[in-house]
Order: sequence, then structure tokens, then C-alpha cells
Amino acid sequence: MVLNYIWIAFFVLAFLVAAGKLILLGDLTVFPAIMQSTFDTSKTAFEISLGLTGVLSLWMGIMKIGEQGGLVNALARWLSPLFSRLFPDIPRNHPVFGNIFMNLAANMLNLDNAATPLGLKAMEGLQELNPRKDTASNPMIMFLVLNTSGLTLIPVSIMVYRAQMGAAQSTDVFLPLLLATFASTLTGLIVTSLYQRINLFNRVLISTLGSLCLLVAGLVWAVSQLSREEVDLWSTSLANILLFGIIMTFIAAGVRKRINVYDAFIDGAKGGFETAVRIIPYLVAMLVGIGVFRASGAMELLMEGITGAVRACSGDTDFVGALPTALMKPLSGSGARGMMVDAMKTYGPDSFAGRLSSIFQGSTDTTFYILAVYFGSVGVKHTRHAVACGLMADAAGILAAIGVAYLFFG
Repeated sequence: MVLNYIWIAFFVLAFLVAAGKLILLGDLTVFPAIMQSTFDTSKTAFEISLGLTGVLSLWMGIMKIGEQGGLVNALARWLSPLFSRLFPDIPRNHPVFGNIFMNLAANMLNLDNAATPLGLKAMEGLQELNPRKDTASNPMIMFLVLNTSGLTLIPVSIMVYRAQMGAAQSTDVFLPLLLATFASTLTGLIVTSLYQRINLFNRVLISTLGSLCLLVAGLVWAVSQLSREEVDLWSTSLANILLFGIIMTFIAAGVRKRINVYDAFIDGAKGGFETAVRIIPYLVAMLVGIGVFRASGAMELLMEGITGAVRACSGDTDFVGALPTALMKPLSGSGARGMMVDAMKTYGPDSFAGRLSSIFQGSTDTTFYILAVYFGSVGVKHTRHAVACGLMADAAGILAAIGVAYLFFG
């Protein structure tokens, strides 16, 4: 229902802005631009789904090997003490815990192409446990909020973009980004727990959250001891080694169980095409709404309003140049990526806005894209508090990103 209102709001606001530009400014290009955006974004939605087909088939095949090889069940048993408290509606030692962990691990390593199919696999498992098939369950919402908060330990792609844009130190946003994304994830977890009345004050959760805080502090210290070249080398190499290591571990588990690894892969991969086709309508709907909003000039108008409000309060407006990335990120990952590149091109990769846009890009994930694709893949229509919790996590990530950017680069 919330997505319904948001989708309608995109079109209504776009129409009002476009009508105002036509009547008041005599702009005859605005409505053709809007209509062109509907065709372009529809095509983009199909191309994204088509592009996902191969990756979905690969990782669903690998996950099928892990299931038949017993590795997913082993992960579920290992994670059960923690996940059974975050997801109390899921039976202990359920295999879906393993799928959830694999998805979150891929997100932490900034492996977008691997994370999506793993997440869709987890959603299928959660839907099997869902008593109301058209309504999001509490475990689904907790899982998606942890997804949309976008905890990233190694932001490889962002550092690559910064290097391509000529940044003197492409890794200089690593520490600020890590702090911002941690704040986003922690906020999302706490807010969702309050909605679902999950008790966070127990030994397992407190010790886990404390350990994560220590891990983040340790990573901050370790990275501060490395040179830029060493950070680039280790972060890129580690992400790819871990990804290939996961594939080899799953295959080894299948061989150990003496299953037909090839047949298991083929069986799992068949579902990749079906899933890619199933999400096309949801992607088209969301991307067209976003495209219309952008093409009408509503986004530009919003940015001008924010700049005026900040100046009226005698605030510093250096961060405003990076705000389009932050505002676009919950709506579209590719759109936010384009905004980030545009900010670095306009202001320079080593400017405050250029660095902050990079932190925005990595501090949260594409909330509405994830909700549309993941819920759409299993036919969920009523999202309950998923949007509210996801946007609160996004807001925390944006505020934290601005704060740490001023701390490091202001």
C-alpha cells in the first residue's frame, strides 16, 4: 500500500511541476522529456532484468549445490542462536538462515551482482514460512531493512569510480563510508526491532553488536596503517578471493556429500530465468515513476528548495551539491551512481561534494528498488512497516555521512 502511494506521488508531483513549467515558463520540452523518460526507463528495467538472468542462474545454481551439500543447513545451525532472536518467527536451524547470511555477506563485500540472487533465494524461503502470502511477514521486513541499510565493509566499486574520475586518493572515503554505513545498519536494526517488539537486551544480541563495533573499530585502525596503494590492493583482492572461495567451498561440500554437482547446479540455475522474468513488471513500475519524477524537474526543484532553506538558516551549503546522490539512492542504484559521477565531474572527485557523494553512495542501499524487486519476486503486495523502517535507516545513513564527511574533510 505504501509503495502504491509513493508511486502515485511521483506522477502527481511530476505533473504539477511540468504543468507549472509549461504555463509559467512556456517550456514546451518538459512533457516530451517526461514521455521519453517513460520509454527509456521501461527499456532500462527490461535490460536490468535481462542482465540479471545470467547472474541469477549462476548463484541460484551455486546455492542449490550448497543446499544439497549440506552447507546451507550447517550455516543455519551456526547462526541460529543470533538469527533466532532477530527473526523469532523462523524455526531454529531453518535453512533460510544460511541464505540470509550469504546475502548479507555479499552486501558487506559490495558484491551487488552476487547479493541480489542470494537475497531473492532467501525471500523464497521466507515466503514459504509466511502465513499470509500477499503480506510482508516480520522476518521479511527485518531481512529487507538489513539489506536496504547497506552495511558495506569493502566498497570496491566506489573506489574504482573515484580512481576513474581522477581522485588523488580513491580510498580516502573508506573510513567515513564504513562509519556511515554502520550507523545506517544499526539504526535499521533497532527501529525494526522496536516495531516488531524484539528484545535487543539479551546476551547474544548485545555480545554480537558489541563484537561488530569492535570489528569496525579494528578495521578503521588497520586501514589507517596502510597506504592508499595497499588499501586498493587488499580490498579488491580480498573481495574477489572471498567470492571465488565461496563458490569453491560450495562445490567441495557437494563433492564431499557425493552428490552430482553439475546436475544440482543445472537444477538451481533453471530458476534464475523464471525469477528474472517475474520481477520485470515491478522494475518497470518503479523505474518509470522515478524517471518521470526526474524528467519533470521535480528533483531539481527540491534541491533548490533545500539550498535556500539551508542558506536562510545561515548553514553551510557545501553538502548540498552531493544531496542528489543521497536522495536518489533509495530510489535507484544506477541513478544514484550517475549522480555520484556527476558530482565528482562537476565539483571534482577530491572536493567536499565529490567525496560526500561517494560516501552517500555506499552508506545505504536502494530501498525502493530492493522492496520492489524482492517483494515482487514472491508476490507480496502489502509491505506494512518495511518502507518506514528502511527510510529511517536511510536517513540515519545520510546524516551520519554528512557528519563524518565534515569530520574527515570539512
